[in-house]
Amino acid sequence: MHIPARENLFRKMTMLAKILGFFGLSSCALPPAPGEFAKLVAAREKQEVAVLFIGNSYSFGVPAMFRKISESHGRKVRIGHSTYGSWTLAKHAAHPPTLEKLRSGKWDVIVIQEQSLIPSWNESLRRKAMDPAVSFLVSEARMMGALPLLYQTWGRRDGDPNLPGDNFKSMNSRVRKGYRTASENAGGVAIVPAGDAWEREFMAGRGSDLFVADGSHPSAFGNEITAREFYRVIFGED
Repeated sequence: MHIPARENLFRKMTMLAKILGFFGLSSCALPPAPGEFAKLVAAREKQEVAVLFIGNSYSFGVPAMFRKISESHGRKVRIGHSTYGSWTLAKHAAHPPTLEKLRSGKWDVIVIQEQSLIPSWNESLRRKAMDPAVSFLVSEARMMGALPLLYQTWGRRDGDPNLPGDNFKSMNSRVRKGYRTASENAGGVAIVPAGDAWEREFMAGRGSDLFVADGSHPSAFGNEITAREFYRVIFGED
């Protein structure tokens, strides 16, 4: 008589253990704030998961690839986006159409992506430019009952063009730190560590395949690597 309830509890505990395991494996995929594990578990059990992307050109090709990968695994997703080339999160936070879309879409997950250089800036500059907008958009997402996710991007192929001698690995490390700190300052926000996946591709000798000619924006391969990280975090599957 009590077996179905026990089986249901066991299934939920197993799913939660997988989520905890994922966030424990990656040094930059921080655990979300208390209660947000449950949002992710609940989203995974829905017939359709609604995901909103807020960002710039680094998010242009990722949503469609994420949908393609999700559907290939039998997962149905509804995608929305507020993405404009070169936009910062501060600009999004002051943009009524972005806020209207965030507040009216009944989203399960809201992805938040900063302009590519800002997360790699020195601590004082980055905190002023990035953290208030991250905290505001995260708060808005939480008020709507959605799970906020920070989209950790990557270092440019040759590093920050404003820093002589910079390179991908150094910039990627700074971007990682910038997102981690922004997450902590917003009360603990889960991170999709796309930049870490890109670094693994660099280590495997495929780094040049990730970029288009400008050495900044993702190629189709770069979009695929990134979208697979989104699938892994949101659905807990490779």
